[in-house]
Amino acid sequence: MQNKRTDAAIALHDSRPADTAALDVRTMGQPRTCTDTACPESRCPEWRMSFLIVLAALCFLMLVAYRGHSVILFAPVAAMGAVLLIDPQLVAPMFTGLFMEKMVGFLKLYFPVFLLGALFGKVIELSGFSKAIVQATIRVVGAQRAMLAIVAVCALLTYGGVSLFVVVFAVYPFAAELFRQSDIPKRLIPGTIALGAFTFTMDALPGTPQIQNIIPTTFFGTNTWAAPTLGSLGGVFILIVGMSYLEWRRRAALKAGEGYGDAATLRNEPAAFANCQLPNPVLAILPLLLVGVVNKLLTVWIPQHYGDSVRFDPAVIGKAAPVVQEVSKLTAIWAVEGALLAGIACVLLFAWKPVKASFAEGSKSAISGALLAGMNTASEYGFGAVIAALPGFLVVAQALGSIPNPLINEAVTVTALAGITGSASGGMSIALAAMADTFIANAHAAGIPMEVLHRVAAMASGGMDTLPHNGAVITLLAVTGLNHRQSYKDIFAVTCIKTLAVFVVIAAYYMFGLV
Repeated sequence: MQNKRTDAAIALHDSRPADTAALDVRTMGQPRTCTDTACPESRCPEWRMSFLIVLAALCFLMLVAYRGHSVILFAPVAAMGAVLLIDPQLVAPMFTGLFMEKMVGFLKLYFPVFLLGALFGKVIELSGFSKAIVQATIRVVGAQRAMLAIVAVCALLTYGGVSLFVVVFAVYPFAAELFRQSDIPKRLIPGTIALGAFTFTMDALPGTPQIQNIIPTTFFGTNTWAAPTLGSLGGVFILIVGMSYLEWRRRAALKAGEGYGDAATLRNEPAAFANCQLPNPVLAILPLLLVGVVNKLLTVWIPQHYGDSVRFDPAVIGKAAPVVQEVSKLTAIWAVEGALLAGIACVLLFAWKPVKASFAEGSKSAISGALLAGMNTASEYGFGAVIAALPGFLVVAQALGSIPNPLINEAVTVTALAGITGSASGGMSIALAAMADTFIANAHAAGIPMEVLHRVAAMASGGMDTLPHNGAVITLLAVTGLNHRQSYKDIFAVTCIKTLAVFVVIAAYYMFGLV
């Protein structure tokens, strides 16, 4: 833990508190009697005890999240509880100097993306564009291919920048109507929506503006279009295997004579979809296309315009240090923010009247959703920073670091921590904040491009993240009126397919050199 992080580590401070330079994290909780410098850390009893405390903190956070409690409240409780058991005198310094610093640093970088993404999704909904897109997709694909139609709609909305949570609320009424008409069991709806919204368009396809594809850019100096061939290959693999699984499940239910549902599943049923006057689907899809095009153009233009860095002097009384922004670390974030702003402006331009009628209340709910999603992830990021600073985490790091292959090491580390925290963005942030330097050094030694590291990290974050305590999973089941026993099996199958896709991408890189 002595090694210093490079500036690629999200441009935040080292995992240790900045004002405790004399503190050696290796001595935290270690008794004065343990003087054997040859004692391997992973075998020292005190280090093993610290590891058990770290594991208990992770399990505690996972349990309270599973039971529906707020991660914003319990992430600092779990983190500071672990510090209390290891070294009580560091509770206050680590809370202020590490947990809060990391949490605020995460929000400084990423909250505008959460906010603009939620607002874009809301104006798409208020304008009627989302309904028009759903209806047009159903006409093209056909109601008889209900599962493919819903997957296509979810993919289109998420790749266009609409929040995953917004997609769940927007698509469920149409999914229920289609499944009812086709007599497909309702219990398959969550797995279908999960495949379309939580997998290949979330982090595999190049250019997706979802947060899981943005976070790696600040660690590896890449952009959201990193490794386009590998990402596309992984996305196609997930789509084909996932649809094959869902169709197999549908045929099995049909053979068994199972219909849409019974009293146990017919809860929270939406009103039947009524044909109403909707915008032209070509017009409706324009903002989504604009987000993708502007994102790509800004990704190219920003570095050309600003160069390597931007420096300015604040116009304040007295002396103030100049502000310097390293453009390579911020290009992807600025590009996505600009693209989402363009998308919002496009919706307002073509659908001002319907949006204006409900914008006040709609924007409030969008802002509330962005605050909740951003704070949840930032709290998990702060929790991860504290856990990574504890001696017991070195045992975890050593175990994960023992995997010799750099890409497999990164994939296992990221997906394991995403599974533990129940958050793709949170788990990836923890993993990269703690071990980005190691991943980068190993990649340089093996001649692996940073773009490949980016794509593997992004895809791995969306692997085991959808365990039962995942917030998106809980929301999806609540919206559809189903429970884990009825529908989680299919969500977990999609999770396994998504995790497998990461290793397919790694194999493709080593076998064919694809990037």
